[in-house]
Amino acid sequence: MSEEPFYRLLEQSPDDPAAARFHATASTAGPWFADAQHLGPPSALLVRAFERVPAAHPLQLSRYTVEILGVVPTGEVEVRARVERPGRTIELLAAEMTAGGRAVLKARAWRLAVTDTEAAAVGEAAPLLEPETAAPQVGRPDGWLPGYLDAVEWRWISGRWDEPGPGAAWGRLRAPVVEGEEPTPLQRLAAVADSANGVAASLPVSEWIFVNTELSVHVHRPPTGEWIGIDAHTVIGPTGTGTVTARLFDEVGHAGHIAQELTVRRR
Repeated sequence: MSEEPFYRLLEQSPDDPAAARFHATASTAGPWFADAQHLGPPSALLVRAFERVPAAHPLQLSRYTVEILGVVPTGEVEVRARVERPGRTIELLAAEMTAGGRAVLKARAWRLAVTDTEAAAVGEAAPLLEPETAAPQVGRPDGWLPGYLDAVEWRWISGRWDEPGPGAAWGRLRAPVVEGEEPTPLQRLAAVADSANGVAASLPVSEWIFVNTELSVHVHRPPTGEWIGIDAHTVIGPTGTGTVTARLFDEVGHAGHIAQELTVRRR
């Protein structure tokens, strides 16, 4: 990894491993505003917080949902996570990101028991074409700002950022989520998955605004490796809303799904 990290740890709570203060670097910036984060890095930071909440029993993160309360600025942010509903086999976690004393993201995650269901495994989609066979992204579309898009290596199976319609792409982080730490596979998935809206952009961005108000990610097995694949499709309704759904992959195969609700309006 050669890019500037998404976050630098400023202060770790001495009493709570899932609570800390960070500096969000320019690598987190989305393509439209240099002082606003793309939601991929904050999602990964919230997943990191969930992973650091102590568990009394063997449990695995299987679903997380992020609610977007406002623009997530670059600069200083705080994150904390906790158990909301404890349990031996099913547990609900809650997390929050604040900036300038204001909550900008709220999230919840389910942790489920680890059991052996290999003999019953069924229903996975066929794997995507391998990253090595996909077309590398060269540069950025005109007018798109540097930051997050440059901190991820992109390879396209179908579509492009500036080609409206369904798309499929691979992404691999060039930057660590937190400086000095190796991202976990689920952090890597979270950092890339929110790009489903862009991978399957169905309207020209010069004429329309279509931003997601939340995202929900479900995984049916723990992801592995560095590459995360997105096979995404967008539906725009007639009254200003839309949905994005995508299957998520690693190099082994199908690992989960993401869904996003969009608010849509003309520029």
